[in-house]
Amino acid sequence: MNSNETSAIDKQMDRAMERESGLKRGMKGRHIFMISLGGVIGTGLFLSSGFTLNAAGPGGAVLAYLVGGLSMYMVMLCLGELAVAIPVAGSFQTYSREFIHPSAGFTVGWMYWLNGVITIAADLVVAGMLLNTLFPSTSVTFWIVFWLIVLTALNCLSVNIFGEAEFWFCSIKVLAIIVLLIVGVMYMAGMIGPKEAIGFTHYFDNGGMFPNGVSPVFAAMVAVAYSFNGTEIIGITAGESDHPEKSIPTAVNNTAIRTLLCYVASIIVIAAIVPWQEAGVEESIFAVVFQKSGIPYAFEIMTLVVVTSALSCGNSWVYCTTRMLWSMARDGAAPAIAGKLSKNQVPLIAMLITMACSIPALLAEIVASASTVYIILISVAGLAGVWGWMAICLAQFNFRRRIVAAGKLDTLKYKTPFYPIVPIIGFGINLVVLVGSGFDPDTRIGLYAFVPFLIALFICYQLFVAKKHKEDDAALLGGDK
Repeated sequence: MNSNETSAIDKQMDRAMERESGLKRGMKGRHIFMISLGGVIGTGLFLSSGFTLNAAGPGGAVLAYLVGGLSMYMVMLCLGELAVAIPVAGSFQTYSREFIHPSAGFTVGWMYWLNGVITIAADLVVAGMLLNTLFPSTSVTFWIVFWLIVLTALNCLSVNIFGEAEFWFCSIKVLAIIVLLIVGVMYMAGMIGPKEAIGFTHYFDNGGMFPNGVSPVFAAMVAVAYSFNGTEIIGITAGESDHPEKSIPTAVNNTAIRTLLCYVASIIVIAAIVPWQEAGVEESIFAVVFQKSGIPYAFEIMTLVVVTSALSCGNSWVYCTTRMLWSMARDGAAPAIAGKLSKNQVPLIAMLITMACSIPALLAEIVASASTVYIILISVAGLAGVWGWMAICLAQFNFRRRIVAAGKLDTLKYKTPFYPIVPIIGFGINLVVLVGSGFDPDTRIGLYAFVPFLIALFICYQLFVAKKHKEDDAALLGGDK
């Protein structure tokens, strides 16, 4: 055992816990599970799955979700070890800062905050866009402003009330998926709809399973990455969990497995019912399936369910993005004012800053059509999420190495299985998605926005934060990090 390694790892873990103390630990295990599920089951499944099906075809869409789900599970296994060992709201931003490099923590934190702000905006655009189809006399902008105010008000409450509300919101989405699968299978069997069993014929008609070739699958992976973004909220809730050593491992496995099943099972049924040429993001593909089934008012009811889903997903992202900004403020990587807590121990100022930065969603009807803006938003957010997932895998890889070197492996209450295979696979898949996004014109714009923003973050870090972090590390580790 190396005594220097033991001292260093202990000091880093203690520093992270002390720096991010103050939040109320009122989150129950079922809250964590549903908030994480709520963050990931949203417009990515109910709406952008139509984009994935249209771009990659039926076989390509299923393959993209399978690979994306595998990547997501690898990342969650890595995050579980870190979150149980160091349960802080800063989550992978903090882990990147401590176990990769301070500049990595800065860029990951701000990139993930951007991801959250964009996802909130995308969810508001979706809610406005779908409600406008049901109520044409009201504009998309009206609905965006209305729900912006509602989400802001809800996130001012204490964390246990927020968790309870999100628990029930997410329950509606899970029920909708179950109903879709039942209705979809009945439609495929000819029990409802055209009264003619279609089975999987759409997988082989109109160009087959890969009508546009295999290369669009890589481009579709950006939308898939966006779809699975949100599972990592588990790590952020650790900072407010009452028993993280028990709730986090359970939430990791339940969320990852059930999310994968929900997405893959849903896309298999959807691709069997909706021809890939008819899929898109102008309307919910779930609503289209119900409309084809012939159930009265099914389209309108399902559209409202998708609106609820979008708002629930946006609500979860307001929660996690606010905590990320609060954590960075406590570390000196964001304005100090964002690090203050309200009397309910909620990072209110960080939340108001985050919501204010989501207001550009109002430009949806001015800059371009709402659907075009939505595709741009999910491309940028998807890549920002991929960057965060890569950081989680690398941070866990380095953390485990340091724990082993310090002779403290037995102290871990939860260990990522099959180390180092899991973090290596998770990192590798996400790297392929990041590079592959440049090969499709629909997702390339995300890369154009991602790279300059990343460069700007590195420059800002060197100018405004690097000196403070060097001084902090020198004080903590005696100048030898």
